[in-house]
Amino acid sequence: MLDRAGRVEMVIVGSPEQIVIPALGRERTGGGRLRGLRLVHTHLRGEPLSTEDLTDLALLRLDMVAAVWAGAPNKPPVMQRAHVNPEGDEGKPWVVLPHAGLDPDEVNFAEFIASLETRLARDTGGGTRGEARKAMLIHLSQLAKHKAEERLAELSELARTEMIDSVEKVIYRGAPHPQTMLGSGRVKELMIRAMAKGVDMLLFDQDLTPAQLKWIGNLADMPVMDRTQLILRIFARRAHTSDGKLRVELARLRYELPRVGAREAALSRIRGGIGLRGPGETTAETSRRMIKDRISSIEKKIARLGLGREERRKKRKRAGIFQVAIIGYTNAGKSTLLNAMTNSRVLVEDKLFATLDPATRIIRYPRKMEVAISDTVGFIRDLPEDLLDAFRSTLEELQDADLLLHVVDLSAAGFQTYIATVEKILADLNLERIPRKIVLNKVDLLDPKEVANQCARYDAVGISARDGLGVAQLATLVQEQASVIRAQNSATTNYGESGFSKMKDFED
Repeated sequence: MLDRAGRVEMVIVGSPEQIVIPALGRERTGGGRLRGLRLVHTHLRGEPLSTEDLTDLALLRLDMVAAVWAGAPNKPPVMQRAHVNPEGDEGKPWVVLPHAGLDPDEVNFAEFIASLETRLARDTGGGTRGEARKAMLIHLSQLAKHKAEERLAELSELARTEMIDSVEKVIYRGAPHPQTMLGSGRVKELMIRAMAKGVDMLLFDQDLTPAQLKWIGNLADMPVMDRTQLILRIFARRAHTSDGKLRVELARLRYELPRVGAREAALSRIRGGIGLRGPGETTAETSRRMIKDRISSIEKKIARLGLGREERRKKRKRAGIFQVAIIGYTNAGKSTLLNAMTNSRVLVEDKLFATLDPATRIIRYPRKMEVAISDTVGFIRDLPEDLLDAFRSTLEELQDADLLLHVVDLSAAGFQTYIATVEKILADLNLERIPRKIVLNKVDLLDPKEVANQCARYDAVGISARDGLGVAQLATLVQEQASVIRAQNSATTNYGESGFSKMKDFED
């Protein structure tokens, strides 16, 4: 192993079949930079550079790899070289040069490597790790191909919400390996594909265990993220209220707690004497203790904020306001519907989890009736347990709802799966007892006959929240439902009868 000045940094002795390169550390391995080392080794049987040689070149970010073997009888030895491909236009992350002799050629090696690194830095956007914007999406399961593609499509939408481009999507079949997730061979193959595509982030659809995250991160030498981490990042950026920020931080800390040991392997335990452990702690133990203390502090703050929310809910109940909650899969159009029904201006974006903080608006119907309509955080399949726990008290506010409007994006390819996901979460929260009405949104994008069939199938109301189509019918339905439930509860509940509509007359 030679450095750029030609000095020998390391001598490795292997078998006739292979050599084993020891750990080289992580110096000079940022995006757009090579390691500053050349591997020159012998091939005793005259074979060309092997796939293993080229894989080491790419994964270890070597300046160059060269294989030397004896030439023909009475001929000088022959050498074959390869270097990283900065263009990626050949579909592989390396360029294999023609056979040559051992005599120095006319190429200035220092200038060649400087030019190579300049082109690499240009193609990777300067090589700043914190600015990774190109991701390869990976899914591993026994699901049918179309189901796996649906999951990757949703992961791609999550990535887009976080401003990450999905450059490549890879589907593997099988069970996860306990240490490497995919198996070492697949991970190396994945890294070669990532380098060929100019990818600077790996995004897994499945959650990674601490051991898997550590192993893949050490080999990949680029940011590695799983689905839960991505959702946590989205929630952290989208939460605006104090309560929302605390809940996101709580979920993040609960996720990180079991992964502290995998992240901080440096620094051994401080020892107080021969054979004694001493009074010190490892960095992992210190971090765990600090995280646990912070979790306890956040839980107390959330509990105090919860008392205020509970008091506000009791006031609405005492005032006799009929309460409607809009629920549904993320990006189904819940906030758009709230705006359409109440003439509000809640933030609306065509992104997953565009709004996290719940919003409540009051409708005053002409027939002396007040209805509170609340928008809630969107649901998603396989919602991380830490996030579900963190937002459980917010979702439990639905317990006080008199009616749930389940908004469904009818134009989505897997809307049946989304309906089942929401129903499952409602069952987990013991909310299946509350009356609910399915609202099929975005009907303007489909054939009217198909819309009619689906409305009949789910006993649903078809609307286009964006265009206002069917919103008046839905508002009338809410009013009728409120009248029925008010009549049923008239013995115990005094619903408010003050005020008139400040919005458009939905009965027109």
